[in-house]
Amino acid sequence: MFRYSLLSAGLLLGTGSAIAQTATPTRPARIAPAAIPPTTGRVTDASSGEALPGATIYFPDLKRATATTADGSFQLAALPKGRFLMQVRFVGYTTVVRTVDTGTGQPLSIALAPAATEIGQVVVTGVSASTELRRSPVPTSVVDQTRLRQTAATNAVDAIAHTPGLSQITTGAAISKPVIRGLGSNRLVTLNNGAKQEGQQWGDEHGIEIDEYSVDRVEIIKGPGSLLYGSDALAGVINFLPPEPVDEGRILGSVAANYQTNNYLQGYSLMNAGNLHGLNWMVRGTGKLAGNYRNRYDGRVYNSGFRELDGSGYVGVNKSWGYSHLTFNSFNQQLGLVEGDRDSVSGRFLKQVAIGGDPDNIVGVPVTDADLKGYGLDVPRQRINHLRIGTDNSFILGQSRLTLNVGWQQNLRREFGNPADGEENSLFFQLHTIDYAVRYFLPEKNGWQTTVGVSGMRQENQNKGIEFLIPAYQLTDGGVFGLTKKTFGKLDVSGGLRYDLRRITADRLLLDEDERPATSGEEKFPGFQTTFRNVSGSVGGAFSATDKLVVKANMARGFRAPNIAELGSNGQHEGTIRYEIGEPGLKAETSFQVDGGISYTSDHVGLSIDAFRNGISNYIFPAKLLNASGSTDSVATTGDPVFRYGQGNARLAGGEVTLDLHPHPSIGCTSKTRFPWCALFSSISQRGKSICPLFRPTGCSRNCG
Repeated sequence: MFRYSLLSAGLLLGTGSAIAQTATPTRPARIAPAAIPPTTGRVTDASSGEALPGATIYFPDLKRATATTADGSFQLAALPKGRFLMQVRFVGYTTVVRTVDTGTGQPLSIALAPAATEIGQVVVTGVSASTELRRSPVPTSVVDQTRLRQTAATNAVDAIAHTPGLSQITTGAAISKPVIRGLGSNRLVTLNNGAKQEGQQWGDEHGIEIDEYSVDRVEIIKGPGSLLYGSDALAGVINFLPPEPVDEGRILGSVAANYQTNNYLQGYSLMNAGNLHGLNWMVRGTGKLAGNYRNRYDGRVYNSGFRELDGSGYVGVNKSWGYSHLTFNSFNQQLGLVEGDRDSVSGRFLKQVAIGGDPDNIVGVPVTDADLKGYGLDVPRQRINHLRIGTDNSFILGQSRLTLNVGWQQNLRREFGNPADGEENSLFFQLHTIDYAVRYFLPEKNGWQTTVGVSGMRQENQNKGIEFLIPAYQLTDGGVFGLTKKTFGKLDVSGGLRYDLRRITADRLLLDEDERPATSGEEKFPGFQTTFRNVSGSVGGAFSATDKLVVKANMARGFRAPNIAELGSNGQHEGTIRYEIGEPGLKAETSFQVDGGISYTSDHVGLSIDAFRNGISNYIFPAKLLNASGSTDSVATTGDPVFRYGQGNARLAGGEVTLDLHPHPSIGCTSKTRFPWCALFSSISQRGKSICPLFRPTGCSRNCG
C-alpha cells in the first residue's frame, strides 16, 4: 500500500470582545458574558524537558483534536465548559489520559515518558462516555491503525480476525462475519462510528457492509453489551471508528491504493477532510475490484470475485455548545457465490448454463481456463446496497451533557440465480430502519458519573423477488437504561440496568399455482406477532494494584430476541445449501457471563490473561429433520437437507492470553560505535532540534545530543 498526503495549513485568528452599553437612568448597563478561555498547554519529554512537536491532543467526547507546534504548545478554542477526558499521544512515548476542566483557563503541562508500547494507555468510546481502557472492567480490545495497516485483508473483518477472542466466518474474499468468543451472527452488534449497522445479519453469506479504508481503529467489547445497545449484543460489540477530526485551520487529503496477487485485487480510496472556523468535514470514496481467488487445494475458485464502490463522510459544526454532524455511508457490492459443484471426470468446477436460453434445460458445464481469469461474475451472485444517513449531536447543558443520534438506513439485498436470466431477482429483500439513541450524562456527584438514556429502532422488511425465504415483517424495538461508575482510590467500579421491549409482526403470504403472491392459495407464511421483554444488568470493577498491574472482574446478563429467519423462514437458503423452517414460538435467549482478567505492562513485556464462563438459556440453533426411516429429510427437487430451528441450553467457557515482548536498548547516544544511527540523529538535532523527537530511535539519549 502507498499513501500520499497533502496538507494545507490555514490561519485562524480568534478575537474576543466585550461590548458594554452606556447606562441609562432607568436601565442598568448590560455586559456580555465572559467568553470561555481557550484550552492551552505544552507537551514535553518527561526526562529532558524538551518540547515534543507533532503530539496529538484529542477530546473523544467533544470530537476535537489538535497537534502541538514546534515549541510543544497547543491551543483549542471554543471548547465546551466542563470536565472531559483528554488523550495525549506521541510516537515512541507512553500515552497520557487525563480528565481536564476546560473552564479554568489554566495552561496544561503534559510530560510524556518514552516507551516501546502503549498497551493499556488508550481510550475506548463504546462503553458510554470515553473511558481509559485499563479502568474499564468490561473486557475490551482495541485494534489501532498501525495493526490494521500491517494486516493484509480484503474486508474490515479480515483485518481484525487475529485479535484474541475474535474469529470469523468467511465464505469468500468479500464475505466475513465476526465471531466473539464463539458467538456470531445476530448475537453481536456492529457499530459504524458508534451507530448501529442494520443489514440482513442472519445469513452466513451476509457481511457487515463497511468500507475497510474508512476504518482508523476498532474497539471490540467481549461479553454482553446489552446495556447500551439492547438485543443482539449478547456476544459483544464491535465498533469501527473513522479517523479523528482535523485540527482547526487545516485541510488535508490522502490517496491510498493496494494490490493483492492472490485474486488480482485492486483497491483505491480518496479522502478529503478539513476544519475551518468550526465547520468541519470529511469525505471518502473507495473502489475495489477482485477476480477469483486461489487456494492450494482447488487452484482458482470459480465465481469468487467481487466489485465494490463505497462512499462515506460527514459535515458539521463544533462550537462551545457542543457539536452537530450530518453523516452518510454508502456501501455497494456485487460478488459471486461459490457453489463448488465439480465435474466427476475432470474435477473442474461446473458453471450452470441454460441450453438455448431455456430455463427448463440447465446443465453443468466444466469451466475453462479463460473462465477462471479476469473479473467476470456468474450466477449465483448477490448485490448489496446499504445506505445510511444520520445525525450525530452532543449538547452541553451546564454541568451535564446530552447526545442524540438518529439514523435512516436502507439495505437492499438481491440474489441472482437464474442462468437463463442473470438479472432476474431470485431473492430481493428491502430493509428500512430508523434507529435512535439518546443519552443524558448527569452532573458528577460525589465522584459518581451517571448516564441514563433510551435507544431503539423501527424496522420494515419487504420481499421484492420471485422466491420467498423469510416473510415480510415489521419490528419495533426500544429500551431504557442507566449506567454509573466511580473511582475509589485504585479501584474503579461500574454497573447498570436496562429494560427492553421488542415486537415483531410477520405478514401472512399465500401463493397461487405459479407461486406468485395471491389472496388465496397455498400458505407460504402463516403470519404471526410475538413480543419479547427482558431486563439486563452488569456490574464490575478494575483494581490498579500498581501502575503496571491491573486486575479486573465483571458479571453481566444479556439477551437476544430471535431474528426473523429463526422465527419464520420457509425456503431454500442458497448460502447454506439447505432448506430452513422457522419456529414462531421461540423464546428469547438470555445469558449470564462472568469475566476475570489480569494485565501487566512493563517497558519490555506486556501480558494479559482473560477468562470467562457464559451460560445461555434458550439457545437457538437449526437441527436436521429426520424422516420416518430415521435418515435426514431432504427436499425432493434439490436433495438438500431440511433444518428446523429449535432451542436448548448452552455453556461456553474459555479465555485469551496475549503476550507482547518488546525488548529495546536503554543505552544513550554516547555509544556511537554500538548504535551508529544515534550519531546521525544527534547531527540532525544540531540542525533543528524541533524534528529530533519525531525521528529518534528508541535507545537514543533523551536530549538527542
